[in-house]
Amino acid sequence: MKNEYIPKLSKIKEVIKHTDLEYTFRMEYDGEVKPGQFFELSIPKYGEAPISVSGIGDGLVDFTIRRVGTVTNEVFENYVGDKLFIRGPYGNGFELENYKGKELVIIGGGTGVSPMRGVIQYFSAHPEEAVSTTLIAGFKSPEDVLFKKDFEEWKKTLYVIQTVDTAPEGYEGSVGMVTKYIPDLRFKNPENAVFICVGPPVMIKFTIMEIKKLGIKDEQIWTSYERKMCCGIGKCGHCRMNEKYVCLDGPVFNYTEARELID
Repeated sequence: MKNEYIPKLSKIKEVIKHTDLEYTFRMEYDGEVKPGQFFELSIPKYGEAPISVSGIGDGLVDFTIRRVGTVTNEVFENYVGDKLFIRGPYGNGFELENYKGKELVIIGGGTGVSPMRGVIQYFSAHPEEAVSTTLIAGFKSPEDVLFKKDFEEWKKTLYVIQTVDTAPEGYEGSVGMVTKYIPDLRFKNPENAVFICVGPPVMIKFTIMEIKKLGIKDEQIWTSYERKMCCGIGKCGHCRMNEKYVCLDGPVFNYTEARELID
């Protein structure tokens, strides 16, 4: 029998620094993977951590990692040419077919942009496959912005609002929570609009409240509980919410299901 807990070695091909705490590790990986899925990254003696996929390439997969604990601290000591153990992918991910031909709005808060990056990259490269694509991304400050080079590319084909909660005097970009920009959204056909929203729980709560004020139905909204995972295969029970195991039934949920989950 296959042991689901056994990881494989993966070489670090590139390391991209975003901030002092957030780096993207581009790793070798051959296999099918969807935006929104996650892997377990591990280092012997230090443990493992669930990390969402933040990019998908030919023989490559990206993990954008925040340095917040024992495992991630040790991961940050590994650089190009080094190897990490990975197992996965796990979870259901974002199904691109749900958003093709739609008026798509993607709303992310902080590191919540990471699991949606694959979706953003796809529709930035194939803008004709959606009626329109709007990206609203919020960060704490200009110093906390992730994927700065990506945003410059995304602005060429998508309508992008990149905002920060607070900024120094003289800052020329948008300032304010992501919820500030939702009431101004307009659609050719509201029934053909779809939303993806990922970020901290309080951000998701108030963002969806604003989305619903536009007359958007629950079935038109998707979110992710990617921060809830632990073992990845439904054995430890850490991610259980009501009768759902986030690592098996999610982490991506349509809001018709997500609204019933008690976090």
